[in-house]
Amino acid sequence: MDLNGIRIRKKKDNRLTAVMQVRNEEEGMLEQVLEDLSGFVDDIVIVDDASTDGTVKLCRRFSKVGHLLILPHTHFDREWLLRKQLWELVCSTDPDWILSVDADEIYEDKAKSLMRDLMNQDQFDWVGFRLFDFWGGTTHYREDEHWQIHRRHTRTLVRYIPGYYYFYPQMDHHVPRLPLSYAALPGFLAELRVKHYGWAVSREKLIEKYERYMRRDPEGIWGNLQQYRSILDKNPTLVEWREEGS
Repeated sequence: MDLNGIRIRKKKDNRLTAVMQVRNEEEGMLEQVLEDLSGFVDDIVIVDDASTDGTVKLCRRFSKVGHLLILPHTHFDREWLLRKQLWELVCSTDPDWILSVDADEIYEDKAKSLMRDLMNQDQFDWVGFRLFDFWGGTTHYREDEHWQIHRRHTRTLVRYIPGYYYFYPQMDHHVPRLPLSYAALPGFLAELRVKHYGWAVSREKLIEKYERYMRRDPEGIWGNLQQYRSILDKNPTLVEWREEGS
């Protein structure tokens, strides 16, 4: 704090808090993701969207899960509200930096090793990473006209600034994971990668995901109908993932 009680941008000793919203993740990658996060973050804050399986019990096994909000009723069809509740929960912990992670994402080793350097500076307030959609397994990611999120940066790491205005668009689906208002602050585009395994599932699971997308957004209001339909492509264009330095 400065003399007026206003928080300054710290250049050292910043703590990292990971945030995540979950629902019925017991059979997915949640355990692996929490294990990985526990190795490089200081705290984990989770909102559980009324899970009906063992997700909550699994979260409680990890000591770094310091705050776990369990919703009695699902807000699955109002994603913006889930994002807002998660943001307000993590802000109540007075964090330094906030890392938004999905329950099926793993940061590459290089990103994890540089995370403290990205935080311990006073020049920028958010960091964008490149997200790669792995497809049908853990060795290849998808790259075609409908699947190219890795060609741009996604803001997943932000410095918490108390009192700063935050804003989420009231979208039912595909809501930005962190407040849009943070885009007005200086940021850094890191050439560091995140492995997203949400699509690295069987053909049967892909069909289930397609059907769920079409039920939630049948007119493509929140997303792209062509991309939804491309989920069913039998021979998508895949690129082999290469670890840094290989």
